[in-house]
Amino acid sequence: MVGRISSARRGRGNPDVVIFMGSESDWAVMSEAARVLEEFGVSHLAIVSSAHRSHDRTVRLVKLFTRRGTRVFVAGAGAAAHLAGAVAAMTPRPVIGVPLASSPLSGLDSLLATAQMPSGVPVACTAIGEAGASNAGLLAVEILAIADRRLEARLLTYRQNLEREVVRKDAALQKERRRRAGRQPRPGRSESTRGKVSP
Repeated sequence: MVGRISSARRGRGNPDVVIFMGSESDWAVMSEAARVLEEFGVSHLAIVSSAHRSHDRTVRLVKLFTRRGTRVFVAGAGAAAHLAGAVAAMTPRPVIGVPLASSPLSGLDSLLATAQMPSGVPVACTAIGEAGASNAGLLAVEILAIADRRLEARLLTYRQNLEREVVRKDAALQKERRRRAGRQPRPGRSESTRGKVSP
């Protein structure tokens, strides 16, 4: 286990979210999901357990955390990327899959493997890589916020901050464009006549 339960809800004794990954090297990307959960104060645990190399252990862990009350699972894997589907087959709780670019196909294989689940065993699939891991954390927060007004309020604040940041960046862009426009010669006037007064 390479993660830890967030201190925000440690008293509950079981993480709200469990993050699975097929290899310890996946933590470089999947830590983004943990970062988001930590930011929102959601208890979580990160575990290395493969769908293939440690199948029985993965099954035991998913069933254990389901019994204990974990409400959302996140699974990140590359290449064949069967981990999210394997987790979904063992729990009725929501499973969010994160395709990882760990093969020569740069994540396209894992994207298709994660998204193309058969009818009856759904997996929510995010984007490839760090953006997908971050969004997996956010999606888990959104699921939990359905029954948690305080968490929902934090999400609304987060969205408002995103909008403020966009407005701030746009204001900076417009200011820079005005500054540059002020240094350009007016249409129809050459540099040699700029500043000269007509007789």
